[in-house]
Amino acid sequence: MIDNPRSPRVRGVAKLAKRDARLQTGLFLLEGPQAVGEALAYRPELLVELFVTPTALDRHREIEQAANDAGLEIEFVTEQVLDSMADTVTPQGIIAVCKQFPTSLKDILSGGPKLIAILEEVRDPGNAGTIIRAADAAGADGVIFSGRSVDLYNPKVVRATTGSLFHLPVAIDLELESVIERTHAASLQIIAADIKGSDLLTARREGILVQPTAWLFGNEARGLSEEHYALADRAVAVPIYGRAESMNLATAASVCLYESAFAQHD
Repeated sequence: MIDNPRSPRVRGVAKLAKRDARLQTGLFLLEGPQAVGEALAYRPELLVELFVTPTALDRHREIEQAANDAGLEIEFVTEQVLDSMADTVTPQGIIAVCKQFPTSLKDILSGGPKLIAILEEVRDPGNAGTIIRAADAAGADGVIFSGRSVDLYNPKVVRATTGSLFHLPVAIDLELESVIERTHAASLQIIAADIKGSDLLTARREGILVQPTAWLFGNEARGLSEEHYALADRAVAVPIYGRAESMNLATAASVCLYESAFAQHD
């Protein structure tokens, strides 16, 4: 059992909470039974190390079975060691080190996608991770991070996906102009979600959401620049019927993605 929270190995895992360490190693942190369980179920070959407290393993025997099936050795650690490794304040006793696995834009577009989410300069980790989760739930074919969007492997992004990161392809570090050009070439329309756009219900009534669509979501505070706004084929806004001043980006994105999903599955 690993019991020294200051050992080089423990510190090396803890450093993965920082972007520089992730860039240098090509690894990232995966915390909690849900995320680790999804990784073991869908992409077990990506897992490098698995650290578990005995108490957590007693509660999650399915993790032990899945790790055994994947041929992955479980490293037992003390609660103090796991606390030192974790990015969360109250970790759940299970942490894995995982290889990064971004998908190329070519791979996302080559399969005849019908629904994609493009994130342009989305900086909040919770929003980014939740949009990936919503895209997964809506049956989207991929998610694309462009511009200065948050690092996909930021621990807060990974946690917010609740395992959806392992269910659908995600491309990163791309320039929006190139993404738009290539997405158009793959026969998808680009719809920007923006408060300057027309009512989303109008798009529903016109029947355009049944078409293969890439939804474009901009920065939480500033939205899309005028230049990037002009790249879209159309812009729509989610209507607000109550007194809220605005809608959280991830919530609005979930609505938009599901509107397309409803239309395409009708």
